[in-house]
Amino acid sequence: MSTRWKIALGSVLAVVLIAFSFGAGYFTALLAPASGDELDRLVDAWDTITGRYVEPDKIDRNALAEAAIQGMMDYLNDPYSAYLDAAGYAAMQDDFEGTYSGIGAEMGLRDGRLVVIAVYPDSPAARAGMQAGDRIATVNGTSTEGLTLAELGPLVRGELGTQVSITIDRGGAALSFTMTRETITPPSVRFEMLGTVAHIEIFSFNQHADEDLLPIIQGLSSNGAASIILDLRGNPGGLVTTVVNTASYFLRDSVVLTIRDSGGATTTHRTVTQGAFTDLPMVVLVDGFSASGSEVLAGALQDHGRAVVAGAQTFGKGSVNQLFPLPGDTGIYLTIARWLTPDGHLIEGVGITPDYPLELTGGGLLDWAVDYLSVG
Repeated sequence: MSTRWKIALGSVLAVVLIAFSFGAGYFTALLAPASGDELDRLVDAWDTITGRYVEPDKIDRNALAEAAIQGMMDYLNDPYSAYLDAAGYAAMQDDFEGTYSGIGAEMGLRDGRLVVIAVYPDSPAARAGMQAGDRIATVNGTSTEGLTLAELGPLVRGELGTQVSITIDRGGAALSFTMTRETITPPSVRFEMLGTVAHIEIFSFNQHADEDLLPIIQGLSSNGAASIILDLRGNPGGLVTTVVNTASYFLRDSVVLTIRDSGGATTTHRTVTQGAFTDLPMVVLVDGFSASGSEVLAGALQDHGRAVVAGAQTFGKGSVNQLFPLPGDTGIYLTIARWLTPDGHLIEGVGITPDYPLELTGGGLLDWAVDYLSVG
């Protein structure tokens, strides 16, 4: 059984690989079989169509099976759940490797529309001028209306060195970009000192982010840091283990997040022992494109009173998704649970409400945080 889960957006769909540490009982509950009558109907329908249709030569059994699965996924009406054909499944597998061929833009869903969540520095998307908030209208002439995130991935990604054309809607204006796909490795952490304030920007919670953060935390004292700005703006999320490890640099013996499954059962994740720890005063910066893993971290630090959160309401992506492989190198990407903050706040569709809601952006919000910490 595959245990590949996501706490991130995009696939451009950042996906998480979690070890089989949640307990077999949790997964058993997810795999309850359909009743005999329900399965009998499916089998009878298949046998009737394949055995009695007047033009049997028209029936492609593989296509018929895919249509049946797609119909079940459409019934769920869940934008984060999808049937993945061979191309989509391969694209999802690339996510697990952490490096892929694409344009360097993370996508998400807002108000039923596919939007850009983050643009990685020095990527094809950044050089073309794409921005967070751009609505994706077409990819290579194909409309994105009704597509799920999982279905968008194979359209945007492709063979290294090939081109992809994307049309976006930016504030009512249509813009088109043609980009050459490159090898994309999501960035992790950037650090700078602003006087005595350590500005730590986490771009994504990829598999190396917590490791890249370790020497920064270890060097806070030698750099003369008196306080910290943890900048999670535009962070689309990443690995659950990385989020927990990152939280453990700032929290001790604390709950980081809780998972609630379809049966109401909960699993709690707590901090772990790390090679460094800091209790310096801290401000967490978020915006409308801080999603999933970054919302989990911001919510944990806020609930425990470890930091104040400033900026805009976050994206509101708190779904747990798992990739279930099917024969033929295909799969189902299914929402199986929700993330909750330590105090039990639902993230999905809600997001994290800042302690200091501010309309400031860019350097303006950063200056506000420096001033706040200086006064404090």
